Amino acid sequence: MSGFRAFQVEKTDTGYVRRIVERQVADLPPGDVLIDVRYSSLNYKDGLSATGNPGVTRQFPHTPGIDAAGVVLESAVADFAPGDEVIVIGFDLGMNTPGGYGQRIRVPAGWVVRRPAGLTLHESMVLGTAGFTAALAVHKLEHAGLTPAAGPVLVTGATGGVGSVGVRLLAHLGYEVVAVTGKPAQAGFLQSLGAARIMSREEARAGTDRPLLKETWAGVIDTVGGEILFNAVKSLRYGGSLAACGLVDSPQIPATVLPFILRHVNLLGVDSVQLPLAQKAEIWNRLAGPWRLTGLAALEERLTLETLSDAIDRILAGRMVGRGVVHLGG
Repeated sequence: MSGFRAFQVEKTDTGYVRRIVERQVADLPPGDVLIDVRYSSLNYKDGLSATGNPGVTRQFPHTPGIDAAGVVLESAVADFAPGDEVIVIGFDLGMNTPGGYGQRIRVPAGWVVRRPAGLTLHESMVLGTAGFTAALAVHKLEHAGLTPAAGPVLVTGATGGVGSVGVRLLAHLGYEVVAVTGKPAQAGFLQSLGAARIMSREEARAGTDRPLLKETWAGVIDTVGGEILFNAVKSLRYGGSLAACGLVDSPQIPATVLPFILRHVNLLGVDSVQLPLAQKAEIWNRLAGPWRLTGLAALEERLTLETLSDAIDRILAGRMVGRGVVHLGG
């Protein structure tokens, strides 16, 4: 069938309007691989795209969705054949290229990863960009020398997509995890993921006026930026590292060089968008193998195209917990 349903954002004189539309495969941009999308997921960036943030999306009408998992329908390259199960995250998907909130996407082959054995399409989207980013952050921290024996690891924004998967993955790997959240009612949820202790945002912000804080953390995954990020840097143990992958609090940091030159610490940037495909495949293979997580259902909120608009409002307001997974059908 050439027709399919899609969640579309349109720019009007009064703002941005979201609605479900019927589209045709012929409307999609040129590409090597046509995919029947079975699942997508909701990330903070999708919320920005759906509300017209020009740093994410400039062309409207537009179908967001930076994640997609599905089945190949047509392929112009030998690497993929009809029936192959595949994952697409990052690059330009859902930014200015129609994304995973449509039942069909057509993309370059260089964006497509074959689903690794051991991980279902559904599980891949419970993880999605957020879970992949959490895994990439852990990978970079371990590459910088982090081990479970080194000491506790802090995760900020812990009830969000990156944070919740980060807590679960670190606990799975044997780390002592301290989770920062502004949602005290979600303490039980975070403990069920493996957090050993819950820290409030206020505690994480304390001491912003001081150049250094007590050496506490062997490593940090920070999803929020701002004062909390640099407080965590100031609290790293000698030689420790912080992986920065978010800015929901602020893109600015009130920084000095003191932690870097006195404590030999590292600030590591994490980006999953332009990461080369071979490295993306490596992380997906870890998530399907030694880093495979059980109990992912506890992280999922099931979404459909009909419930997606409300969820977008909630994620932008900081009221989403865990991972929103969009079920698009077969």
